[in-house]
Amino acid sequence: MSPPVSPLAPKSYPDLPAIAGVRFATAEAGIKYKNRTDVLLMAFDEGTTVAGVLTKSKCSSAAVDWCRANLPYGGLARGLVVNSGNANAFTGAKGKQSVALTAQYAAKALGCSTSEIFLASTGVIGEPLDASKFAGVLDTMATRLDAGSWMDPAKAIMTTDTFPKLSGAILEIDGVEVRINGIAKGSGMIAPDMATMLSFVVTDMPVAAPILQALLAEHVETSFNAITVDSDTSTSDTLLAFATGKANVEPLTDLDDPRAATFGEALRDVLFDLAIQVVRDGEGATKQVSVHVEGATSDQSAFHIAKSIADSPLVKTAIAGEDANWGRVVMAVGKAGEPADRDKLAIRFGDLLVAKDGERAPGYDEAATSAYMKGEDLELTVSLGLGEGRATVYTCDLTHGYIAINGDYRS
Repeated sequence: MSPPVSPLAPKSYPDLPAIAGVRFATAEAGIKYKNRTDVLLMAFDEGTTVAGVLTKSKCSSAAVDWCRANLPYGGLARGLVVNSGNANAFTGAKGKQSVALTAQYAAKALGCSTSEIFLASTGVIGEPLDASKFAGVLDTMATRLDAGSWMDPAKAIMTTDTFPKLSGAILEIDGVEVRINGIAKGSGMIAPDMATMLSFVVTDMPVAAPILQALLAEHVETSFNAITVDSDTSTSDTLLAFATGKANVEPLTDLDDPRAATFGEALRDVLFDLAIQVVRDGEGATKQVSVHVEGATSDQSAFHIAKSIADSPLVKTAIAGEDANWGRVVMAVGKAGEPADRDKLAIRFGDLLVAKDGERAPGYDEAATSAYMKGEDLELTVSLGLGEGRATVYTCDLTHGYIAINGDYRS
């Protein structure tokens, strides 16, 4: 039985516009789920550039390995195949054979080279993926490619997600409208160490592959790399960006071009929106939490402390129980292994100061803080008083729902 839709789900979804140079189709291949789409095929016009960031997991999936090998290969893409229900991870030689065969099927269907095909898989780890299931399916999908609703691709890549994740941006460059659309999937096994779960972004802006790669790597740090649901980095984390180049503007070929910053900010907005949607769909989540750390010795140190707080099961369960247990925040700061001075520490829940100078804050109001904890969107701020470093990590609470979803996920 599917879990109920997250209480943090969006009330409406964006109607993303078509992007010239990309078409797609979805299908049911019966990989794991019944009566739902589980395969996505995207086709890109010739000349489309590609960039990506992939999991740093030492147990990466076969699809991740395939993308890692193909990304430097000219920076060009003609097709993307994504399946849900099976991660094709920890599948040994069978996994390698599966991705190679899938790429051959896709390349044949789209009339391109296998080096221009990119792959992503999500689902159960350790189960071989039967690529023969894609044989006729991809051929058929290639005959009905369309630039229509982006809702269909977003739904096809879901696993334990309770809602599809879409975001887009429209900006003006040199007087020309430029579009960026993105989709993502993710709900559990979320603590990206490069990008996240699965996410695919497409733009009609002409961008040279090295520039697209640089912008993607920069802006993933404050979006997908700044979220955590359960502290677990997936074997399959894949973020790919495709630029079809169909917008009638001069291509971006230099990071010093002022337009690169403008385009990069819009790209970051899309990535950030998708990342927050993943947090809000965290398995069993009932609250979104922004953990801010300031006054650290460096931004990196601040990030490590914020991540320690956001990953802590004790902090997350207290938030689920609407318990203003700031002592658990102190614990998470102390265990992070970063510079911290207990007697300079200050903690706020929202605007409410709960701890200062190494002890409970004067005027601490338990009733007011408990009332604040009943909200769905919470802010937790730690001030270290040691320097100028700051960082924010976004997370959710940890409830019984997480156990229910994951206790029988495989079986």
